[in-house]
Amino acid sequence: MSREPLIFEISAATKKGFALPQLDVPEKKDALAGLPVRAAMPGFPQVSEVEVVRHFTRLSQANFCIDTSFYPLGSCTMKYNPKINERIAALPDFQGSHPYAPQDLIQGNLEVLKTLEDCLTEITGMDAITLQPSAGAHGELVGMMLIRACLEDRGDPRQIVLIPDSAHGTNPSSAHTCGYRVREVKSNSNGTIDLDALSREMTGEAAALMVTNPNTLGVFEWDILKICEIVHAKGGLVYMDGANMNALVGKFRPGDMGIDVIHLNLHKTFSTPHGGGGPGSGPVGVKKHLEPFLPVPIVERGAAGYRLDFSRPKSIGRVRSFYGNFLVMLKALAYIHSLGAAGLKEVAEIAVLNSNYIRKSLEGVYHLKYASPTLHECVFSDKLQKERGILNIDIAKRLIDYGIHPPTMSFPLIVPGALMIEPTETESRRDLDQFIEAMKAIAREAVETPEVLKSAPHVAPVRRLDETAAARNPVLRWEGPKE
Repeated sequence: MSREPLIFEISAATKKGFALPQLDVPEKKDALAGLPVRAAMPGFPQVSEVEVVRHFTRLSQANFCIDTSFYPLGSCTMKYNPKINERIAALPDFQGSHPYAPQDLIQGNLEVLKTLEDCLTEITGMDAITLQPSAGAHGELVGMMLIRACLEDRGDPRQIVLIPDSAHGTNPSSAHTCGYRVREVKSNSNGTIDLDALSREMTGEAAALMVTNPNTLGVFEWDILKICEIVHAKGGLVYMDGANMNALVGKFRPGDMGIDVIHLNLHKTFSTPHGGGGPGSGPVGVKKHLEPFLPVPIVERGAAGYRLDFSRPKSIGRVRSFYGNFLVMLKALAYIHSLGAAGLKEVAEIAVLNSNYIRKSLEGVYHLKYASPTLHECVFSDKLQKERGILNIDIAKRLIDYGIHPPTMSFPLIVPGALMIEPTETESRRDLDQFIEAMKAIAREAVETPEVLKSAPHVAPVRRLDETAAARNPVLRWEGPKE
């Protein structure tokens, strides 16, 4: 693919993108006196309309997206989502409803919200749900705010939050933002929480444990019942990061295992295109003892219809304007209703099957630090290739030449040189086989022609960059051609 020139490079002073007819009324300069008028912008590109259209169309075709190829980012659930859900969210009566409309005119919207809350409550085994949080990290923050409010109400606010070394990376930030100090809990040789380490760290000053389950290794915390017992015995609460819920949906209900708070990512598990900056939705589910602290307003169902309840004296208040990203929630409800209980269960089964198919196919080709059974994702490393000077960044760049988006790299931190792969439930065996063969070919190249990997990618619009220099000296403005 040839390099697409910058729009500045195709600019010329003789070009115009539009031509307006001459004024047929007298120009009144006095009327503009004192008004700010934008001065000419030096260097602003001048191109024709067709050049603008073609330039940005070609740029869009250079983008990688889930509609064209496999996108195996681990812990991100970059899956294909049914287009019918987008059509439902685009229905005029939903899309055109105004957030300031009186409650008697948005009964359908409120019914959608309440119905989705009921569905998510059943799926998670929790007692109540708030749909307000905008995304996963926001859901984490709200979950920790609820825990702090609950403990402060008890007169025991505490100071520390425990976080396993296999947790999602945003967990420490969420705890810190709520005023807690973070203490790490080590994993054992199986890649799960070390119960002895947890018992030592779980003291009277620990407010909560934030556990990701399955964790970022794709490993299920099989001792989750014991983990919750240890935390609860010392008066703490258990928060579960539910970003990996597509491995569990229909198979496992966190609320039945002792979890006090959980957030979900509707834009991962329940059908909204993920990536590109949003929008997302990160609902938070709680057990009964945390329900009084949920954000306001709360949607209530009564004999006279649906209403928003703002009278919640112990609430942490609003955490989002209005009630969150409504159309994302609408897509999630459409997804849940279209699949039903049996379909949601199949989601988890296929996600786990696809991941394990990749894992078994690449075992021995790439290093696998933890031998524990994995669920929806698997984490290899570059240890075998590193012996020949090939790092995970080289493997990732070379995958681009095979038309495949690289997996997540260098995370979790407990796996040096990590390659975290999540195929999701939407990929066919054909696409999985193409990825597996590409990874095997790259492993052979690491032995036979390592220089090919070191200079990859070779066919992308942008070739190998000096990433350190680019980070330290970003070029943010076109300065014209060099002499």
